[in-house]
Amino acid sequence: MATSTSVTTYGNYVDGQWKPSASGKTFENRNPANTDDLIGIFQSSNRKDVEEALDAAKRAYETWRLVPAPIRAEMLYRVAQMIAERKEPFSRDMTREMGKVLNETRGDVQEAIDMTFYMAGEGRRMFGQTVPSELRNKFAMSVRQPLGVCSIITPWNFPMAIPSWKIIPALVCGNTVVFKPASQTPLSALNFVKVLEEAGIPKGVVNMVTGDGDEVGTPLSSSETVRVVSFTGSTKVGRIVNQAAAPTFKKVHLEMGGKNVIMIMDDADLELAVDGCLWGGFGTTGQRCTAASRVVVHEKVHDKFVEAFVARAKTLVVGDGLDDNSQVGPSISQAQLDTVLKYVEIGKKEGATVACGGNRLNDGPHATGFFHEPTVFTNVDPTMRIAQEEIFGPVVSVMKCRSLEEAIAIGNGVEYGLSAAIYTQDINRAFVAMRDLYTGIFYINAPTIGAEVHLPFGGTKNTGNGHREAGVAALEVFSEWKSCYIDFSGKLQRAQIDVEQI
Repeated sequence: MATSTSVTTYGNYVDGQWKPSASGKTFENRNPANTDDLIGIFQSSNRKDVEEALDAAKRAYETWRLVPAPIRAEMLYRVAQMIAERKEPFSRDMTREMGKVLNETRGDVQEAIDMTFYMAGEGRRMFGQTVPSELRNKFAMSVRQPLGVCSIITPWNFPMAIPSWKIIPALVCGNTVVFKPASQTPLSALNFVKVLEEAGIPKGVVNMVTGDGDEVGTPLSSSETVRVVSFTGSTKVGRIVNQAAAPTFKKVHLEMGGKNVIMIMDDADLELAVDGCLWGGFGTTGQRCTAASRVVVHEKVHDKFVEAFVARAKTLVVGDGLDDNSQVGPSISQAQLDTVLKYVEIGKKEGATVACGGNRLNDGPHATGFFHEPTVFTNVDPTMRIAQEEIFGPVVSVMKCRSLEEAIAIGNGVEYGLSAAIYTQDINRAFVAMRDLYTGIFYINAPTIGAEVHLPFGGTKNTGNGHREAGVAALEVFSEWKSCYIDFSGKLQRAQIDVEQI
């Protein structure tokens, strides 16, 4: 749905109908760059809404699972085409409700297009294995099978890309879904679901319920109807989701926090490294799980790098993402801005040096938004909280190292393990770092952001619980293996007991 100057009230999508919440309550969706801009009114749903959506998904599963995967894929191919046709209005809606600059929201929508095209292709490529049996006149193979109803719980920072990472592979595998988007970005979620509806996805196969975590997220995690929970968000909330899901032994996929590092060696192309650290640290206002919030620089080039990095950070234009001149948008909310301000004060108290930034912007064009200066800390010890804890804002901590080994130790010295990067011209160093950084993603001579949809996405340690999104790996979350044996011998064969000895 295109942005309108009038304020629209939007419904939940349950069993093929757009409808109000049983609670009778709603919430406002406002522009974080200009809180005077009311984007729309959305449903503040309750457990009754969730139960209705889960019942619809459960009923729809019985017919959707029997639709041949190539036919399901054809519908998803149409979805990708339709999103591509509406890329610009969807991008503008996203910038208006989420804040990141327009070029970045175009990339977000493009990622949803790419993922949907890719997963549509998997409708004809959900390969199993055929293997020789150990017995005569017996055939052995494996096939994928769907699981049932999936709960999809997504964050606000990539409000169309991340839902596509979860919903599209769930659908192509034959599952049905109940989708809870972040309350800060419900319009982008609605735009995505509306396309699924228009592309012909049958009623009940996709359902969307908006609202807060306790009323919506908790029952989606704990219901016995749900067989898969796929969650992206903070590690704190992910742990709660995991605990709620555990009693019913459902499959749980968690994609959580990150405290990612860029390591810059003494032989690095410093100009390229500065470009990468600016994009990695301040792209999406630092509101990415893959943001490069830590930079470790070899002592031989530390001062030269810091001088250039700080100088460039000071020139970044902070403003409304719909303004073509803006390079850094607002924080998503007052609460997130308060978190950034809190950590800036923590950094100061810990003894780190504010090399640039450190302040809220609240005058002139920034008066009605949640803006903060791009901030660089130097003289940071790796054990400081600003170097250990996820801030999710435009704050980068720069640390000094004496060797590659020390840089790797600093890089690994946090509770997260999502993404890491190294800038070096030495191929041997690059491969050592690629081997020894315990992360799910690694880059050489590029920042910690830039994942592509055809490779697995996810992290180690407190970033995730072992599953991966994107690529063929996503099918593992939303399907189960079934091993099949066909005996055409016409007699009882007792597997290992009757294996012939030659």
